[in-house]
Amino acid sequence: MVMAVPAAAAQSREAVLRDRQAFATWLTTGSTSPYAVLTQRAIGPGLSLGPDGADVPLERIPLHRIIERDGVAHLEGSGNTRPLPRYRPVPLGAYRIRVAGPARRAVVTIYAPAPRNAKPPSWYEYDPTMVLTVGLSPAANPRARRLLAADGLEAEAVDAGKVSVTVGGATTRLQVFRIPEPSGEESDLEIYFRDGTSENGTYPAGRFVTLEPLGGDRYRLDFNRARNPFCAYNTAFACPLPWRGNSLPAAIKAGEKYTGGGLTPAKLDPPR
Repeated sequence: MVMAVPAAAAQSREAVLRDRQAFATWLTTGSTSPYAVLTQRAIGPGLSLGPDGADVPLERIPLHRIIERDGVAHLEGSGNTRPLPRYRPVPLGAYRIRVAGPARRAVVTIYAPAPRNAKPPSWYEYDPTMVLTVGLSPAANPRARRLLAADGLEAEAVDAGKVSVTVGGATTRLQVFRIPEPSGEESDLEIYFRDGTSENGTYPAGRFVTLEPLGGDRYRLDFNRARNPFCAYNTAFACPLPWRGNSLPAAIKAGEKYTGGGLTPAKLDPPR
């Protein structure tokens, strides 16, 4: 006997599966995939690129230097100086470089010509019981806090409040932060959490999931969309610590898994 699947549930499942396929394609072949990253470094007072002895040696690249003046990053080299747009990769020989982060704390990510060790992601089977509707209890005194986002970059996140989640008979109140989008679009409401699968099927440091607005203070929390931080794919990325109190005792067997592949968790940097 085949049980009928409600139309809304079927559509949600198909949307998740489409998103997973698109993500897998980008992760294993994309020019800005975490697998393509050689290093991610703070610019600081200046960062040299190119020949042996440079801060970041790059084959067949003459000496260049990235500096930041008045909140704008510049690339100096080969007799030229040009500004580097934030959040947009630009070519440097066979490489690509991308500047991101707040003014005076800029970070540059350097991408190799092609992804390396491009192991495809894996997920638990889609579980409709892991799609929850939750109410957001706003923070009484919202405050900004510097956090490391999923991509290892520092973000000025704002305390958005908490949601109560009941899984496996236990209720946990999870902290939610509003993390700004580099594009300037409305900030995402993010939850970074650990659960009973952490270090036993999923990434030890935890996973991210985004709340989807349903109207008013109601949100969809779909654990099938839980994803790894970028440090799960490449130790070039700084790895965020799970947010205090965001630990579910139940095993959330939904969303992205972690199958290792030679990577070890990057050094965990606490929020500042």
